[in-house]
Formats: sequence, structure tokens, C-alpha cells
Amino acid sequence: MSSPRQSLAASGGSGASPTPDSGTAHPPVPLWNIANVLTVMRIVLVPVFLVLLFVGGGHDTAWRLAATAVFAIAAITDRIDGQLARRYGLVTDFGKLADPIADKALMGAALVGLSLLGDLSWWVTGVIAVRELGITALRFVVLRHAVIPASRGGKAKTFVQTLAVGMYLLPLPDVLAPVSVTLMALAVILTVGTGLDYIVQAARLRAGVRRTEREHADEDDRPTEPGERAVEDDGG
Repeated sequence: MSSPRQSLAASGGSGASPTPDSGTAHPPVPLWNIANVLTVMRIVLVPVFLVLLFVGGGHDTAWRLAATAVFAIAAITDRIDGQLARRYGLVTDFGKLADPIADKALMGAALVGLSLLGDLSWWVTGVIAVRELGITALRFVVLRHAVIPASRGGKAKTFVQTLAVGMYLLPLPDVLAPVSVTLMALAVILTVGTGLDYIVQAARLRAGVRRTEREHADEDDRPTEPGERAVEDDGG
């Protein structure tokens, strides 16, 4: 019977799909592949986005449109680099580390920037920031056992967050303010809900690993009776 660690690792984790022949040696993935280049580009775009956001006091229409465009480009690269990494086998340790950092940096910069400009309540920024940083830290702790793949709820959370921030960045007329508020409220709900779900999954994973380790320890400590030999169960 496979352990929880083995089961989850076989699911592909953060995009690494299992190969048909795990014993076959594969050439190392180059560090500077297209997926990692897009990730680095997203990190570089974060300060560019912030500069554009605060030019002209933060509420100049032209500069807000420019900041929104940069934010949108950076958000799109997040989707593209993940797809490229999985499709062409470009998953690297650097990408696993840099990709979530780039995501959190972009979203965090947008939320903090909007709050500094008075366009978004600080409690919203705080709730999302605490969840994202906390789950990212928990993800690295759990990583030594296995990778919990992103759920549909997590993907929906990211999409709604990006859409809501984009709405807040755009210089929209006041009549559309309720739409922006509704989207951001949904983003907060999904952020908290998926965060709690991830904690539950991580706790179950850890409990399963401990149970498996105890079972293996009990098997190793069990004394062997004289004349006892291992018999393979044929299912009969």
C-alpha cells in the first residue's frame, strides 16, 4: 500500500507530471527556459507597476490605465509560464520557488498600493496578505512530505482576485463601484475558504504520514518467530 507521501507525489504536485519510465535518465532542464524567463519577467514588472500606479498622485487616468495594463500582462504570464512548464517538462526547483514569490509579490503590491491610495480598505489587504503568506509558508513546510496540487477553488480564487484588483485599478465610473466591491468580497470569501481547505489537507497529509511511519516502525520492531517466513498474499 502506498503512503500518502507517495500518493500525492504521484499526482504531479506543482506541475511535474509522472513519467512513464521513472528509471530512465532524462537530460537536466535548463535553468533559463521560457517558463522561468516569464516568471522573472513578472517579478521585474512589479516595481514597474508600482511606479506607474503612483505617478500623478495615483489617480491620473492615463497612468492608471498604464498600471492596469502592466498588471494584466504580469497576471497573464503567470498562467502562461505554468502551462509551458507542465506541457514541455520545464519544471525546475527555481521555478517552484520563484513562481509563488512572483505571484504574491504582484498581488501584494497591487493590494498595498490600492490601500495606500485610499481605494481599498486595509482590512481587505490584511486578510488576503495574511492568508497568502501563511499558506505559502505552510506549503514549504508540507513540501518535504508531498505537494498538494492546486484545487479548483484555489484557481478560482486566483482568477477572482486578479479580476477584482483589475476592476479597482481601472478608472471606472462610480456606477460600476458596486460591481468592484462585489468581486472583491467574493475574492475575500474564496481566499479565506481555500486557505482553510488547504490547512485541512495539510493536516490530513501530516496525520497520514505519521500513521504510515508508525505502522512501518511497528513492523520493524515486531519479533520474528522461529521458523516464520514471509509469505506473499495471493489474494485467495
